[in-house]
Amino acid sequence: MINKNRILITTPIYYVNDKPHIGHAYTTLAADVLARFFRTQGKEVFFLTGTDEHGSKIAESAEKMGKSPKQLCNENSQLYKEAWRNLNVKYDYFTRTTDKKHEKAVKKFVEQLKEKGAIYERNYEGLYCIGCEKFLISQELINGLCLYHKAKPQKISEKNYFFQLKNYLKKVEKAIINNKLEIQPFSAKQEVLGLFKQNLDDFSISRQKERVKWGIEVSFDNEQTIYVWIDALVNYISAIGYGNNIKEFKKWWDDSYVIHLLGRDILKFHAIYWPAMLIAGGIKLPDREFIHGFFTINNQKMSKTLGNVIDPNKLVDKFGADAARYLLLSQFPFGSDGNIQEAKFEEQYNSNLANGLGNLIERTFALLRKYNYKAHPLKSATKEFENNFKKHEEEYYYCMNNLDLFKALENAFSLTREIDKYINKKKPWSIPLDKSKEINTILTNLLSGLSKIVVFLEPFIPSKLDLVKKRINEGDFSKINLFPRIVK
Repeated sequence: MINKNRILITTPIYYVNDKPHIGHAYTTLAADVLARFFRTQGKEVFFLTGTDEHGSKIAESAEKMGKSPKQLCNENSQLYKEAWRNLNVKYDYFTRTTDKKHEKAVKKFVEQLKEKGAIYERNYEGLYCIGCEKFLISQELINGLCLYHKAKPQKISEKNYFFQLKNYLKKVEKAIINNKLEIQPFSAKQEVLGLFKQNLDDFSISRQKERVKWGIEVSFDNEQTIYVWIDALVNYISAIGYGNNIKEFKKWWDDSYVIHLLGRDILKFHAIYWPAMLIAGGIKLPDREFIHGFFTINNQKMSKTLGNVIDPNKLVDKFGADAARYLLLSQFPFGSDGNIQEAKFEEQYNSNLANGLGNLIERTFALLRKYNYKAHPLKSATKEFENNFKKHEEEYYYCMNNLDLFKALENAFSLTREIDKYINKKKPWSIPLDKSKEINTILTNLLSGLSKIVVFLEPFIPSKLDLVKKRINEGDFSKINLFPRIVK
């Protein structure tokens, strides 16, 4: 349970070298669901997302397209905003690393590390992966190739500024072990703790400007630009006032519960490098980092070459925003590796949304219409009915507070099936009309159960269930078809 009344929820910022795909959508939707849920619990929430816009990959891509780097960033950043709008994602702030406010904050952060004696200058020779925009060690290569980009890294030698990571490793490790920085799920925590056994070295926080021009200049050395990963990580504090508005920064960082959502491929940067730099800069650690797993599409790695990259906008076009949100978040447990079977989307839509949730809502409304049920004021269900569904309520809130979105969804849909069984068992249509009190009790229980489902699922399926909630509050039970069945 989160005790603080103020919560900052962040996604990674997405690299604008590509269009948004369902990998980006998955993390962003999870953040949006959590933000909506915590707001229903009376929490003050700041939901932050955005785009990562510096580095050699951006400059190279822009040059190939005959565009300036900023032009490419402007165009692709807009694609992310459009995708999130289509998916009904309600973020509080969309940060861009080319924003002047962010650049100012990054320069200040690096200056602060220098003042604290946490960075130094030296020559470095190593293997550099352009795709990752980072130096790799031999343990990170398979057959001499980068694990993620299947490319041979370049051997590079240059003078850079380095962060004294070794000086802070023990403090970071202790914070993770003691859950001062809570890493979830447990498998990710174990993976992070395993990294401390790899003889982690100090790392470069700058690049020669001659080689990486498209970046933020080091304020005390105009021949260097700040390493894109340092630049990107600072977004979590620059967007909430660091370097610009100390009052807002204290409100949303120092006085809030901070949750970072991220993928496993960027675990080391977030769980080791970022906390170490925060400690060095005298800034508090985030409270929790939740790491979701890798996923495949139809049992294959997502790849442009294979043509299995799923555009979230096309999902919205086919199923609508609410259904697309549900389909993406219901595939496998949040935090685990999993496989998305695109061919089963229609089947899942029909069985769980059209024939399941949608049918239950229409079925309930039809009964309420038939018996001219008056919902004002909303009446309480019987104790027997409430007790039967209490376990669902307890489990739902436990799952949501522990960021287990998959189980929370499963629990809510389990409740829809329970209420469906309740209707079939009680058969109100077979009860003589002179037993109106008995019928009324069943309808009250039914409406109470449906209202719970609406509360549970509204963060996931906001637009349609907000409509249902309004109808219930207004006592309007006219015909409603939320999820029309898809017929092939």
